[in-house]
Parts: sequence; structure tokens; C-alpha cells
Amino acid sequence: DNNQCSTWNIISLYIMNIAGKIIDVHKKRIYPGIVTIKAGKIESVTETERSPDHFIMPGLADAHVHIESSMLVPSHFAVAAVRHGTVAVVTDPHEIANVLGKEGVKFMLDNAENVPVKIVFGAPSCVPATSLESAGAKIGSADIRELIEEGKVKFLAEMMNFPGVIYDDAEVHHKLEAALNAGIPIDGHAPGLTGEELKKYISAGITTDHECSSLEEALEKISGGMKILIREGSAARNLEVLAPLISYYPEKVMLCTDDLHPETLLRGHINKLVARLISMDYNLFDVVRAASVNTYEHYRISAGTLRPGDPADFIIVDDPKTMNVLQTWIDGKCVFDGDKPLFSPGEIVKINKFKCTRLLPDEIRVINEGGKINLIVAVNGELTTDADIVQAGEGEFVAARPEEDILKIVVKERYNDRPPAVAFIRGFGMKHGAMASSVAHDSHNIIAVGTNDRDIVNAINLIVDAGGGMAVTSEDGAEILKLPVAGIMADLPVTAMAARYEKLSETVRSLGCRLDAPFMTLSFMALLVIPKIKMSDRGLFDGLTFKHIPLFVPDPYSKYKTY
Repeated sequence: DNNQCSTWNIISLYIMNIAGKIIDVHKKRIYPGIVTIKAGKIESVTETERSPDHFIMPGLADAHVHIESSMLVPSHFAVAAVRHGTVAVVTDPHEIANVLGKEGVKFMLDNAENVPVKIVFGAPSCVPATSLESAGAKIGSADIRELIEEGKVKFLAEMMNFPGVIYDDAEVHHKLEAALNAGIPIDGHAPGLTGEELKKYISAGITTDHECSSLEEALEKISGGMKILIREGSAARNLEVLAPLISYYPEKVMLCTDDLHPETLLRGHINKLVARLISMDYNLFDVVRAASVNTYEHYRISAGTLRPGDPADFIIVDDPKTMNVLQTWIDGKCVFDGDKPLFSPGEIVKINKFKCTRLLPDEIRVINEGGKINLIVAVNGELTTDADIVQAGEGEFVAARPEEDILKIVVKERYNDRPPAVAFIRGFGMKHGAMASSVAHDSHNIIAVGTNDRDIVNAINLIVDAGGGMAVTSEDGAEILKLPVAGIMADLPVTAMAARYEKLSETVRSLGCRLDAPFMTLSFMALLVIPKIKMSDRGLFDGLTFKHIPLFVPDPYSKYKTY
């Protein structure tokens, strides 16, 4: 009886039969059958003459996601994910590691123990992401070895410092050696890397990449021995471009989301990617393999794929073309019954790190030196930015000019009480007010954009007072979504988070912002490793030259002037 989920969870030592159309990934066939479960394992899969119209298939896996980007703690993420048939998640906790170091990683590990979803954690390899900004913690090679030796992390997470690999940075190679000696996989992160440099990067033992933005790049990396994670999340979306890999190299491809905001997760997870790929006429068995088996095998996850002796991990869906999940089973227990998840996220311990104090408007004023200033140009839907040079304007101070879509951007370090960094940005389109967030990749200092100093400071101060969050201020009032867990997550379920996040985003749009995802875009304005120009707590940063640059453009004729 497929409707006895709750009863089965109580009597899980008994034999249970589940009937449906079996999607057999290994034999590449669909047939009516019965899955027999005993003591959490698949005892047998028996072909029958007929079955109910629904389909039984392997549970889904996200091959690479930063859970913190959902602003949910792992246990609440799991409750949301099982609704969409996700039974396993491979995650890099480097967001919280940048805030709290090993303590943050251990928080994620402890919280994940409360849930049945198979959450596999990696040891963050690049904390901080760069030495050119202020982060809350550092994870060195000794810390990596300690995390690996404790046995709770199962891979070395994305090696973003590919220059360090290529040019033989000793500390980077110590981290790689720790993973190689332990025999665990090493994830890559090498956007645009090609040729001999790519070969050296791969030869260091790095086995995956999720940053490919073109089919040519992905094919070169596969030819070098890498596996490619096709990414489709809230921020970066590469599925359409990379989908042909599923036909070319079905055994070399996995599916992932990387960064998934709460309103996106509420609507779907890997199941939506599967449905899209099948609707694009890719082979059903190859798509399901990419969404399950490949990830389980690469990361050595103890998850079943509907074979006798496997853990009884599977999902029941109405149709592979729609991927509406009717039930989710993990280790022989029904964890989602089509109506609600059948487990609790448990108690959530709050940890945080905020040491800065409130700002005054005078602290973000910029004395006008005359001439021109460097300007960040935000691009809707992109992690990258463009750059421009504009006149500083008239007056004693350089001010925002909303009528020209030139707004002030401020980054305030939250780990020490230091003066904020101030610059200017185009692309947000706000006509009034300000917005601020303590979700600012990867160091998660406070970042704000606004039309005037009063509202910018008020938004930042709301976040300081709350110990983390996202805020919007204007002459009409103020709103804040509090993020009390490390200043980047809340202790709320996905439904509540999605509703509050979308409401806050709509408030920003009411102030004139024309971005599809204002807070997501804001959070990536501080990600220095993605060019062209970004903003850290130390000022403007050129991601192409990898150097800080001044706000005011130097006068090329200044050396000829006399004073």
C-alpha cells in the first residue's frame, strides 16, 4: 500500500511492497514492478504485468550547493528539499566558514545530523577567498587535515585559488595533499581556465568543475579527465548551454544548483532540472543518471539506485516529464508523503560573529577631489560587472545621483570596528531609499546601496543592531529580514523565508530598482574573484588585475602640474 507512509515509518523492520512503473537506470528500461523493502534496504525489484500509473525512480542528488545561500540552516533545507525528491546533497560550507571558521563548519555538521537527507560536507579549501578583504576566519592546511581526520567531511571543496595551484603556492598544495592522502575527491572551480594551465590544475588531483559557461570549455575539461557539474541555480544558470554534455558524456555529468535562494527552492530543486532536460528530448535514463547515480558514485554516497541490496532510497513521481513528487523515501522510510515532510528540523543553535558598531552619516561622506571616479556597473542576472568612468560632480562631497542611476555603495566590515569603504555604482536603478545586507560573498561583511546617506546608514544600522540580516529603508519606513545564524541564515522554514525575502525584494522594486533579484545581485558586488570591478571593505577592486584601485581616477597630466 503506497499510502501507508506514516505507518511504515513506525514498523520499518517489516517487509513493505511499493508498486509502480520502475525506472531502471542501469538496464535503461521502464517496466511495471514491485519494490520490496526490508530493514531499510531494497530486498528485491520484481517485474509484474501491471502497476499503478506513477513512476518509481532513484532519489535525486544536488552535486554542489552552498546551503547557506538559501538562508536556511541544513535541517530546514532538508525539509524543503525532500518535497522535491532530493535525498542527497553535496555541500561546501565555505560561506559560514568565512564567518566562523571550523566552528561554523561544525555547526553545519551538527545541525545536519537531525535529518534523514544524506548531506555530504566538504572541507572549505579557500577561506578566506582572498587576502584582499577582511573575513571572520581562516582555514589553513592544518585545519583541513583536522577536519578530514575527524571523518565528517568527505571531500575537499572547490579549489577557487587556481592561480595558487598553477603557480605552486605551498599552502594550497598542502591542502590538496591532505585530500589526496586521505583518498577523498577534490572539487574544482576554474572559470575560463584552458590549455597548459588547465592541464596543470587537473594534474593536481582536481576532478570536477561547476563553472563552465560554454560547451567548448566543458568539453576541454572533460577531455582532460574532469567531470562537469551542470549548474542551474538562482544566480548562475548554465543548463541550456551545457545540456548537450548529457548526450556526449552521460557518465561524466552531474546536476547542481550552487546557490539557491529560498523562493527558488520553494518552487523546486533538481526535479525541475530533470523535467526541463527531458522536455528538451534528452534521454531519460541519461538525465536521471546525471541527477542521481553519477553523484552517488563520485562522492561515494551510500544511496540506493533501486537495486537489491541498496539502501531503500527512491522517489515516486507522477510523470518524469513533470517530476511532481508524490513520495520521497530514504533508507526505507517515507520522509515526504505528498502533503508534508515526515520529520522535524529539530532545535537550532544560533551562532554569530558581529563586532562592529553603528554608523553616522558623516562616516560615509566622500570629499570631492574633482575630476572623474571609477564606477561599478551591475548587470542584471550576472555575477560579473562592467566598469565605467564618470565625472565626480560638483560640490564639497561626491553624492549619489539617482536621476543618472549613480548610487552610493558602502561596505562596512563587521568583524572589527573600522571605517567603511565607499564608492559608486550604476545598474540598480533605485530612485529613493537604500538597501543593505550581511549576505555579501564571500566574507559576508555588510554591503549597502542607496540614493542618500541617511537611508544607507539607517539600513546598515538595522543590520548591526540585529546581528545580521537584509534591510530596506526610505522616507516611507524600514523593513528588515533578520538572519541571526552567522548573519547569513535564519531559523525559519522555507515557506516563511521565501515569503519574507520576496516581500523585501518587492519593497526594493517599489523604490525603483529594476533588477530581477536585487539582494542576490547586491551580495555578489563584494565577490572579488569575479571581475570586472567589485567592492570590498578596503575599497574598489579590479578583478582583472587583482588589485585595489582608487575611487578617483588619477589625472594623467598631474605629474606636469606645479603647485
